[in-house]
Amino acid sequence: MMSEQYSSAPIFQFRNCRLLENHEIVSEDLWVRDGKILNPEKLFFDERRQSDVEIDCCNAIISPGFIDLQINGGVGVDFSQANIDVEMSVAKVAKHILSHGVTSFCPTLVTSPSSTYKQIIPKIKRCPGGIEGAGILGIHLEGPFINEQKKGAHTKKHITTFREGYQSLMDVYGSLDDVVIVTIAPELENSDIIIQELTAKGTIVSLGHSMANLIQGEDAINHGATFITHLFNAMLPFHHRDPGLVGLLTSNRVKIPVYYGLIADGIHTHPAAIRIAHRIHPEGLVLVTDAIAAMGLGVGKHKIGQQDIEIVNYKKAVIAGTDILCGSISSMVSCVKHYKKETGCSHVEALEAATLHPAQVLGIENTKGTLNYGSDADFVKLDDDLNVLATYIAGEIVWDSHPHILAKKRNFIKKQN
Repeated sequence: MMSEQYSSAPIFQFRNCRLLENHEIVSEDLWVRDGKILNPEKLFFDERRQSDVEIDCCNAIISPGFIDLQINGGVGVDFSQANIDVEMSVAKVAKHILSHGVTSFCPTLVTSPSSTYKQIIPKIKRCPGGIEGAGILGIHLEGPFINEQKKGAHTKKHITTFREGYQSLMDVYGSLDDVVIVTIAPELENSDIIIQELTAKGTIVSLGHSMANLIQGEDAINHGATFITHLFNAMLPFHHRDPGLVGLLTSNRVKIPVYYGLIADGIHTHPAAIRIAHRIHPEGLVLVTDAIAAMGLGVGKHKIGQQDIEIVNYKKAVIAGTDILCGSISSMVSCVKHYKKETGCSHVEALEAATLHPAQVLGIENTKGTLNYGSDADFVKLDDDLNVLATYIAGEIVWDSHPHILAKKRNFIKKQN
């Protein structure tokens, strides 16, 4: 009988830390090898091995890395701009958000001309993260199959319908390779067919930028949609006779759990609305930044998709010359802290809204969004105020709050390999 072969790669023990595990924060060590989280019992008893490197975390909280399912750009980059170097631009944002604790994300394209989709979609590929930036989980297409009455910052002339059924979708996008989420308005004709075809291919359908009533929303969920794009924003407001898409959080007609994105940036969603969502359905709450090109920039005019926008008082982004919100300029860690502050929720609830829940939306919770044994070692070190101290991808440090020691830490780890 052949003995089991074990990796000879170095084993890293992160000690003196508090781990977010199984819906609680516990004082335990984190063991990592080959970019994966290890079960120390199997290591001790099956392999008879100890750690090769010990790293003192100084009692920091270790959370799974944050996952952003809706981010339109940042640091001057707009993913929906046709005249950009797509690969370089996505990489620039991926690098920047490491400082926010984000280890993986979905670049999001807003309503644009068909030619823009056909140029950009083939150039954004799923890829793992690392020192060069957060990993790409796939593309989120937010539009153009939305309701123009709830277009928000989307350009009206590019909004369209499913007139030719699924062929309409392919005519606009050209390809759905590496697309993981498509946001649509469920009241559009033929949307039921679109939802069924997309979900059959493994694509997540999200409901948003919509005038849908509750029944239309319920029908969409029962046809396979599982997500709501930025709850409360760009949809009918809650009404006691017809709560619209918001009512999906408490519906007893849907067959599957519903997840919903929430922009907790202090601008898009009133604290009372955040508290309502949290108290009604916290297990489905997914924090998203909806960040635009101006995230990381200052006051002034910038561009999102085909739209001119303006940053006002370093706090909000609006369509230039109006008060219409057009995306966030907040980081994911800011959203986590704001959500916790306004709801009074626990550290666990706040962190899982940016880790476990988005992973569950994509069905990747076996590898991302947790610190379970066998999961990818993508994690973030935080202090008790949830400030990011360091970000790790596949067990390697990729960002540190003290830049002058980042290189030293990485060189030390490399020597162990």
